[in-house]
Amino acid sequence: MPNSELTTSQAIRQRRSIKTFKTDPIPESVLKELVDLMREAPSSWNFQPTRVVLIRSKEQKEALAAAAWGQKQIIDAPVTFVFAVAVRGWEKHMDAIIKGAVSNGAWPEKFGDFVRENAPGFQKNLGEKEREYALKDAMIMATTLALAAEARGLGTCYMNGWDEKRVLEIIGLQQDKKFGIALVLPVGVPADRPKTPGRLDPSKVVFTDKIPAGSL
Repeated sequence: MPNSELTTSQAIRQRRSIKTFKTDPIPESVLKELVDLMREAPSSWNFQPTRVVLIRSKEQKEALAAAAWGQKQIIDAPVTFVFAVAVRGWEKHMDAIIKGAVSNGAWPEKFGDFVRENAPGFQKNLGEKEREYALKDAMIMATTLALAAEARGLGTCYMNGWDEKRVLEIIGLQQDKKFGIALVLPVGVPADRPKTPGRLDPSKVVFTDKIPAGSL
């Protein structure tokens, strides 16, 4: 791991999906900092539905790799972060979240009252999309972690290939609409850094005001 930290721009441009990791452990102080930075990620209503499990033991790595169809980066990486969501977790924590935001001056008390009165109805009216919203929040947190890790010379691999039921069981949850898995993210020192595979020309992906007919 380098001593100097990359800028945000450097980390974004350098980050690649790392499929092979060295066996070097992540220093506990660095791991703690990554977790602290990850937790700064925003979420809808600040309801923070994401629950993150750090997979570190040999037994848990092997179980998770098996649930991810044998992908070895989970075995090689010193830590793999599993991003789960508690879809209705806000019901338990809303009052504490509002109280904290008001007490530290982030929210006026009037806005805290607004959230208390309106957020539950908004969440429930989402219906099946409530799970989708929670998963989006988890993806934001995972991306925050990936860039923080890259800035410190570590590599990551966004993984979306796994059996959700088995992953839930591995981290101690059951398959239920109240829970979901957003992402699995191994983190460690890269054994190699792949070159960029390239990106489509901006004219193919970036538009102003609307997407022209036939451009997709």
